Amino acid sequence: MDKIISFDNVNGILTSEAGCVLENLSKLVENEGFIMPLDLGAKGSCHIGGNISTNAGGLRFIRYGSLHGSVLGLEVVLADGTILDMLTTLRKDNTGYDLKHLFIGSEGSLGVVTKISVLTPAKLPSTNVAFLSCNDYKSCQKLLLAARRSLGEILSAFEFMDHHCIDLAMRHLEGVHNPLPASPYKFYVLIETTGSDESYDKTKLEAFLLRSMEDGLVADGVIAQDISQASNFWRIREGISEASVKVGAVYKYDLSIPVEKLYDIVEEMRCRLGDSAEVLGYGHLGDGNLHLNIVSSKYDDNTLGRIEPFVYEWTSAQRGSISAEHGLGLMKAEKIHYSKSPEAVQLMASIKKLLDPNWILNPYKVLPQSVL
Repeated sequence: MDKIISFDNVNGILTSEAGCVLENLSKLVENEGFIMPLDLGAKGSCHIGGNISTNAGGLRFIRYGSLHGSVLGLEVVLADGTILDMLTTLRKDNTGYDLKHLFIGSEGSLGVVTKISVLTPAKLPSTNVAFLSCNDYKSCQKLLLAARRSLGEILSAFEFMDHHCIDLAMRHLEGVHNPLPASPYKFYVLIETTGSDESYDKTKLEAFLLRSMEDGLVADGVIAQDISQASNFWRIREGISEASVKVGAVYKYDLSIPVEKLYDIVEEMRCRLGDSAEVLGYGHLGDGNLHLNIVSSKYDDNTLGRIEPFVYEWTSAQRGSISAEHGLGLMKAEKIHYSKSPEAVQLMASIKKLLDPNWILNPYKVLPQSVL
């Protein structure tokens, strides 16, 4: 199931089988002057069908949104073997329920995605990447708002990392260096812009950074002068997860939290754990998505007991999501109630029973056993 069926190079619509590797699809559409709306650190090994089934978020969600907005059609095999043909390439089709959305993000629990059609944006020639430092989290928030207002149509990524992440990356990632080594800052932000006019875009970014420094939002910063520098910036951000596993045990949480409250859970967790573990906070600030990594020398029940269920209860109290982009799977199926009401969970269970009455598709995942 790894065949590319067609590519419409007028409208930028790719149709393929679900087993195609994301990076291969990305190269194909780039050769045609387009880009995949989804970009992941794991693009060299992940499959587009799996990305759709988990509704993968990615690095440029702030620009291109979720796969719910990019996927035009699907072919899905249901539990009884029925082939559900929804493989349309239409941008607009308002005839009844848009059933494909049931399967995007359902983690294979309602049907197996076998073919996809996806809308790919035009590839723009100008990309700029800046690596900035901020003295406090409030400045990061204000910088995000300023970037939305000043960079607008060219803003394609807004990532943040605390200094614990940078320190870890510098210690454990090969071939990277800190772009701002002069003094330790508390927070770092990576901003990427993508546009159609190299000179205009760079001038706009430089003016934004100068204004942000004058306003006290940015303590220091640098714009990548070439592809190598830009790759180094991205390597730091994408390598944090890789660096953390080199220390030992890592407890990972993928949370959606209102931006103004997003870093509070990191500080709360540091107070709870003290010196027994290192707490890292980073992620897609433009999407309100925090990756909370807690690094310890080994896994133990005492540490886990201080983390859970506190992290879920705290997130629920903020009306956040306990899984922003990684899904529930097996480990979090019983914890869905922290983010969804009993009525919503019961409706999901009714849909599951209708489409998979014998519970053969990805059993024990997504939904708690108590409702099945």
